[in-house]
Amino acid sequence: MKTLYIVRHAKSSWEYEGIADIDRPLKERGIKDAHLISNYLAETINKPDVFVTSSANRALHTAIIFCDNFGYPLSNLYIKKHLYNFSDGYLVKTIKALDDSFNSAIIFSHDHGINTFVNKYGGKPIAHVPTCGVIGIEFDNEHWKSIKKGKTTLIEFPKNHK
Repeated sequence: MKTLYIVRHAKSSWEYEGIADIDRPLKERGIKDAHLISNYLAETINKPDVFVTSSANRALHTAIIFCDNFGYPLSNLYIKKHLYNFSDGYLVKTIKALDDSFNSAIIFSHDHGINTFVNKYGGKPIAHVPTCGVIGIEFDNEHWKSIKKGKTTLIEFPKNHK
């Protein structure tokens, strides 16, 4: 059994002129939501074996907050530049390349790739994963590279905790 948690980065800011998209920071609301959701999850799920994030500032900052609240060492956080791509292709490649010694993983990524992935690989249709939304999917597989359709076991959005 493999368990995957997909996290869409928390709410980011568009207020800085001339800043590259990859460098956009989190808004104050995003920081609060990341703490809200990660604190809730840290009390309700087992700590994932591995944390993997896009290199985009907003995803990385979200991952750092989750690491802190889960007690996961930042030195073990995997940063994957190709997860900044907004298709599900790189997300799928990242997941299927996970080491089989990890039975659970949490991945921080972006809008379009996440929505496509959770609807293709999960067991429940989800119209839209909002910022800092988390979807959990269990796969009845021994190897990450063999995952197919799984069972959606968790759907958590910040608005449900306010």
